[in-house]
Amino acid sequence: MKTIPAPLQDHLNGELTTLATLVKVTRRDGAVKAFTTHDRDIALGGVTYLADGALSPSAIESRAGLASGNLDIAGMLDSAAINGEDIKAGLYDHARVDIYVCNWAAPADGAVQLRRGWLGEVTLSGGQYVAELRGLHDLLQREIGDYVTPECRHDLGDAQCGVDTGAITVNGTVTGVTGDAVFTDSGRSEADETFAYGKLTWTGGANTGLAMEVKAWDGAARQFTLWLPMPHGVQAGDTYSVYPGCDKRLATCSAKFSNVANFGGFPHLPGIDRLLQYPDSK
Repeated sequence: MKTIPAPLQDHLNGELTTLATLVKVTRRDGAVKAFTTHDRDIALGGVTYLADGALSPSAIESRAGLASGNLDIAGMLDSAAINGEDIKAGLYDHARVDIYVCNWAAPADGAVQLRRGWLGEVTLSGGQYVAELRGLHDLLQREIGDYVTPECRHDLGDAQCGVDTGAITVNGTVTGVTGDAVFTDSGRSEADETFAYGKLTWTGGANTGLAMEVKAWDGAARQFTLWLPMPHGVQAGDTYSVYPGCDKRLATCSAKFSNVANFGGFPHLPGIDRLLQYPDSK
């Protein structure tokens, strides 16, 4: 049950209301971004909600039972508070979102919270971002259990895998740049595909602190190719750390990491084609 401040309740009971939606986004790094649908900034609870036109929430849908409600938050990237680089850098992934409604003519009357949740998938399209809000009900929709697959179900370095990625991490410096996802390090000497599927973390440069998976490593050209371009430009002299990747196959687990004892796949389990076989006259 929601608790509504008495002054706000009196306003809601009136024939004419002056309501505004407030959205506060708290990123995992602690930064707070707040917006309102009103045409002027609103200060409430020590937070200033900006009226810069960057916020456009959809209608809030709440359902009885345990089904997840729907709410999308869209906004133009011309906001001074939210920009495409921050979104691409993952700063808004799993950020907490609090949504309130208040009387913009009398913010001191208080606010009532409509929804609390976390940002799910954030997509960019045509200069706009669209973020889906996921609440606690979403957790009840997730499938729980392990999959039976030929490839390993574990991620390299997690508790089930057991490989110490810190022990196999190496450091380097960018010596040449083809693009924000392709660059070279002439000081590297590892064989082809050593770092494929590994993770590269930037330790110096505009992308410091950000990480990206490695798509390919060309040992002859000393060239990295990342799965996605970095949000900020990669420059010669930028420093990084990277560890070898795993394609989750048994042969790789054995030859590259000597970790077959912790292999989480079932490479010898008969597949669906074997189950569908039947005898014939030949």
